Amino acid sequence: MKISDTNFNKKTILITGGAGFIGSNIAFYIQKHFPYSRIIIFDLFRSGEKFSNGNLKSFGHYKNLIGFDGEVICGNINNRNDLIQLEKYKYDFIFHQAAISDTRVYDQEAIMKTNINSFYFFLDLAKRHDCPLVYASSAATYGSLEAPQKVGCEDPENPYGYSKYAMDKIAKVFAKNNPDIPIVGLRFFNVYGPGEYFKNKTSSMVIQLGHQILSKQSPRLFENSDQIKRDFVYIDDVIQANILACNPRRSGVYNVGLGVSRSFKSIVDILQNELKTNYDIEYFKNPYTGYQMNTCADISETIDFLNYSPNFSLERGISNYISEIKKLYNFPFD
Repeated sequence: MKISDTNFNKKTILITGGAGFIGSNIAFYIQKHFPYSRIIIFDLFRSGEKFSNGNLKSFGHYKNLIGFDGEVICGNINNRNDLIQLEKYKYDFIFHQAAISDTRVYDQEAIMKTNINSFYFFLDLAKRHDCPLVYASSAATYGSLEAPQKVGCEDPENPYGYSKYAMDKIAKVFAKNNPDIPIVGLRFFNVYGPGEYFKNKTSSMVIQLGHQILSKQSPRLFENSDQIKRDFVYIDDVIQANILACNPRRSGVYNVGLGVSRSFKSIVDILQNELKTNYDIEYFKNPYTGYQMNTCADISETIDFLNYSPNFSLERGISNYISEIKKLYNFPFD
């Protein structure tokens, strides 16, 4: 499927966080469609170290890169000595995916240093190499604002959401001062699909509910889950947005979603249809305060300025994903 006129052949591409969910998918897309490209992956990789909430500090996993033919550098975006290793290349494109992305990490210092401070290095790298920079922003910048969420109306409610909000502000100033260098931030909504498995507890509800059903247990949802809605976007559409962002009509920040809200209960219904099951849903009280009840991306500007056109409804995305969900059932996380 051709989604862009950008030719990555004979180009050098840096992907930070390239052993993670979205980064590894970008790498394999370019490798498949542009076999004469040179891809450099920079990733911290997982060490088993955890945050105070019990979630892993890094989700990069070597198994996400099995079959990858490019170059791999293990490094920390907070470590200047590690970043020096990137100086030996001349880049044509940079995809910056590396970050602390856990919305329930409240160590503000760690998040700001990792997500904001390191961002200046990659902006400077893009300037020195005169190349486009596509970076991961987040729908967490919107907090609990009512749907549809639109760029320009933000209210982050956790350190992660604020860090991405700050990055967007920094990028805006950079783009104004460097109008010839394309800088695009992509606010991903609820991404799901192959490659997310090693995110463990922070993986999508699609794979988590799929594995609950495969274990022959009742799928568990919060009470009133027919009213809790999200904009679920399949990984292939996210990759499309990243590739298109390399040649935008305008630098800026853009939402990446389907532009449609679907309930958590819809996920269960679709999964049960795909898996030929009919378990009763077990409902339990939502333990979180300030829980977002509805997200829906306003993708009008993404369509206008990136030529983005999502192809995967929730039904089509889950159908495309179901074989991978089955394959990974009871697969070890380590």
